[in-house]
Amino acid sequence: QVQLEESGGGSVQAGGSRELSCLASGIPFSMYAAIWVRQAPGKDREFVAAISRNGFMKNYDDSVKGRFTVRKDNAKNTVYLQTTDQKPEDTAVYYCATKLIVSATVVPDDNLSKYDYWGQGTQVTVSS
Repeated sequence: QVQLEESGGGSVQAGGSRELSCLASGIPFSMYAAIWVRQAPGKDREFVAAISRNGFMKNYDDSVKGRFTVRKDNAKNTVYLQTTDQKPEDTAVYYCATKLIVSATVVPDDNLSKYDYWGQGTQVTVSS
C-alpha cells in the first residue's frame, strides 16, 4: 500500500521559515518524481515545486522561486520543502504527491494531474 505522509506544518510569522517533510512508503521512492502543491481556502490546488526522481532537477512556481527549496533524500524515502521569507499569501494546506518515472533525466512535471499518489496535507499558516 502506497502512503505519503506530510509533516512540519504549523504557524509562522511573516518572514519566517519552516521545513515540510513528506515520507513515502510502499514504493521504491528512488524511481519516483515528487511534487509539492498547496491549496489556500476557497482556491484550487496550485503547483509549488517539483523534483526529479534522483533529486538533481527541480522546478518552481514563480511565486516561491528564491524563497522555497525542494530536495529529495531517497535513502530516507522523503522529500522536503524548505520555506523561507514566508508571506501571508503562502498560507495554505501543503500536499506532496509522487509518480513513477522511467527515466532519471526527465524534467520534473508541474502538471498536478500527472501525479498518482497524494498525501493528506499539512497546514501552514503565515501571520503578518
